[in-house]
Amino acid sequence: MLLCLSASHRTAAFDLLERLSVSGPSVGPDLVDHTGFVTGAVVVATCNRFEAYLDIDEPLPAARELAAQGAIELIAERTGITAEELRGSTAVHSGPEVAEHLFAVSSGLESVVVGEGEIAGQVRRALDSARVAGTTSPELERLFQRASTASRAVQTNTGVGGAGRSIVRLALDLASSRISDWRDQEILLVGTGKYAGASLAALRDRGVTEVGVFSPSGRAHKFATREGVRAVTRETLADALATATVIVTCSTAETVVLTRDMIEGARSATSAPLFVIDMGLPRNVDPAVGGLPHTELLDLETIRLHAPLEELAATDDARALIGSAAAAYHAESAEQQVTSAVVAYRSRVFDLLDAELERLRARGEATEAAERAMRHLVSVLVHAPTQRAKSLAREGRAAEVTAAFDVLFDLGVKPDADEAGDERYATA
Repeated sequence: MLLCLSASHRTAAFDLLERLSVSGPSVGPDLVDHTGFVTGAVVVATCNRFEAYLDIDEPLPAARELAAQGAIELIAERTGITAEELRGSTAVHSGPEVAEHLFAVSSGLESVVVGEGEIAGQVRRALDSARVAGTTSPELERLFQRASTASRAVQTNTGVGGAGRSIVRLALDLASSRISDWRDQEILLVGTGKYAGASLAALRDRGVTEVGVFSPSGRAHKFATREGVRAVTRETLADALATATVIVTCSTAETVVLTRDMIEGARSATSAPLFVIDMGLPRNVDPAVGGLPHTELLDLETIRLHAPLEELAATDDARALIGSAAAAYHAESAEQQVTSAVVAYRSRVFDLLDAELERLRARGEATEAAERAMRHLVSVLVHAPTQRAKSLAREGRAAEVTAAFDVLFDLGVKPDADEAGDERYATA
C-alpha cells in the first residue's frame, strides 16, 4: 500500500520547512534501507513542502503505523529536527488518499499560490531523482506518471493554469506596492537556476532592462551571456549592491549569500531605498537585513501570508477532474491486484489448449481451421471470468477473486499489485 508523509505551508512553520529543504531530499535511500516495510520511496521537496511517498509491502494498519513512525524518526535524525516537532507538523495520507493528494499537489491545487506552474516539474524531477537513487517501485512509478497526466489535464482543461501565478510573479506583484515604475529599477539577481530564469522573465515583463546577475557558485558569466544581462563577480559584488534598487535572490546555496554586514557596508554612502526579495530556501538573505535603514525585505514567509485564498484561484472543475483521475487510478490499481490470479488462470487454460492441440497433431487429426476454431472458443470462454475478476476487484473484492481462482484451479497465487504479468494471458 502507499503512504505519504506531508509537511507543507498548510501544516508546518516556514523555519521547519527550511530545515527540511537542506538535507531532507536525500533521505530516500535511507527510508528504503532502514525503515521497516518500506520497499520504495520518492521524496518531493520544494520551498513550501516536504513529502515522502512510500510503498509499503504490508497492508495491515499496524504496519502502516510502524512505517510512518519509523520514517518520521529517520527523517528527524537526518535533518536535526526532533521527532515530536516533525510529527506535529506532518500530515499522514494512506491508501486511496495518497493518489488524490499527489494529483492535487502536482496540479498546483495545494500550492501557496493555487495553480502555480513550477510544482509539476518539481514532482517529475523528484521521480527522476528516485530513479537515479534506485528507490522507486512499480507502484510509485505508476502513481507519479498518473500524477503528471492529471496535472496536464488540469492545466489544459480548467482555468487554474491561467488564473494561477508563480511564486516569482506573486513576489513581484507584492513588491509593486512599493515600486511605482519597474522600468527605472536596477536589479541585482542572485542565482542562475530555473527560478532565476523565471525571475528574469517576470522582471522583463514589467519593463526591467538593467539587470546584473551574481552566482555564489561562479556560474554568472554563462547565465549572463545566455540571457543578455551583466555578470557580477565577487570582486564587483559590493558595487552592484551599492547601486541596486531591487535585489532578487533565488539561489540554491545552503548558507546565507547576502549578510547584513555586506549590504550595510556596500550601501554606507547612500540613503536610496532598497527592496530585497528573498525566494531562497534556505534563505539567501540574512533576516537582519530587513532592519537596515531604507531597506525592505520580502521573504517566502511574507509571500505565503499574502498569497490569494484558494477560492480565488482554484475551480470546482479542477477538483472534480482530480477526483476522476484518482478514481481511475484506484480502479487500475484494483485490477492489478488480481493480475497474478488472472494470468495464472489464463495460462493454465491456454496450456491445456496447447497440450490438446499437440495431441491432435501427433495423431494427424489437427487442421488449421480446427486449431483456429479451438483457440477462438477458449478465448471466448476465458473472457467472461477475466472481466468479472477485474470488475469485482474494482469493487474491493480482489482478495475474494484471488482465493476463488486458487480454490477452483489450484493456482497457488496471492494478490500482487505490482506484477504486470504476461500480456498474452492478462488481457482478453
